[in-house]
Amino acid sequence: MSAPHAGRPWFAYAMLAASMALVGSYVALSKPLVAAIPLFVLAFLRFGIAALAMLPWTPPRRDEAPLSPRQRLLLFAMSFLGNFLFSICMLAGVSLSTATAAGVIMATLPAAVAAGSRLFLGEHLSARALLAIAAAVVGIVLLQFARPAEDAARATTLLGNLLLFGAVLCEASYVIIGKRLARVRSPLRVSALINLWGLALMTPLGLWQLAHFDLAALTPGLWLLLVFYSLAASLFAVWLWMTGLRHVPANHAGVFTVALPISATLIGVWVLGETFTGLHAAALLLASTGVVLIASGRPEVQGLGVVPSQAGPEQRAGETTGSPSSRG
Repeated sequence: MSAPHAGRPWFAYAMLAASMALVGSYVALSKPLVAAIPLFVLAFLRFGIAALAMLPWTPPRRDEAPLSPRQRLLLFAMSFLGNFLFSICMLAGVSLSTATAAGVIMATLPAAVAAGSRLFLGEHLSARALLAIAAAVVGIVLLQFARPAEDAARATTLLGNLLLFGAVLCEASYVIIGKRLARVRSPLRVSALINLWGLALMTPLGLWQLAHFDLAALTPGLWLLLVFYSLAASLFAVWLWMTGLRHVPANHAGVFTVALPISATLIGVWVLGETFTGLHAAALLLASTGVVLIASGRPEVQGLGVVPSQAGPEQRAGETTGSPSSRG
């Protein structure tokens, strides 16, 4: 870490909390976007805007070694899972469910990463990690009881929640695959390259839908929200997280992931007018408990704090330090 600050690193804590609150915000605010813009067009525009914003980090540094064939393959796999499939599942899921449910389900990522690391990498799971996984499962089950009373609406919400959990599994796969790559490349460099792959994968579908969609119909407010969504997912959340992480150990930083479901819930209720029930509160509490259990656990599970990223909503380029996802 950098030289310690006098007293407790409150500025670093604020950066970490702001990063996760930003991830929760763009996850929730993707709901009005996907309601107004076809899914593939939205993802295509999001990757395109992010690609322009991340041009400074796209070329290699002069002292940077060339990418090996294995690293190129890892970048493609990470983008296919963490950008392409994640975006489809997350945007489709939030369009069918609620921003509140999306925040709670996305908060199960640390538990999903811990479970995946045990299944595919043979890593040890502590009692805390097992409790976190159990809390995540119970929280998602509770969300199903918070669905609308109408049969058709309940079925739609269930499909949306399943798609959101599919996004979590895509992101967990991204984090697990990226363990080695994150040690040898800078976070924003990896984010830029993965975003380019996401743009390439989404372009055929995006152009196909764009041929039947009138971009002139979008209001200035929607364009502003789209730019915020793109930059928050790809750039700002990652920068805030890495800035805070300079002064805070990764296992302590992971605790701030609780800001993700809280911010998504607040926006869902106060901005989007969603209903918040006791079942939602219980599911949110379980998701937050799972995050704290993982983040305060043994070293083998620290750094699994997030996302996201488009994650997040995303640890997109710093899996070993718990950086947030940078996709959407």
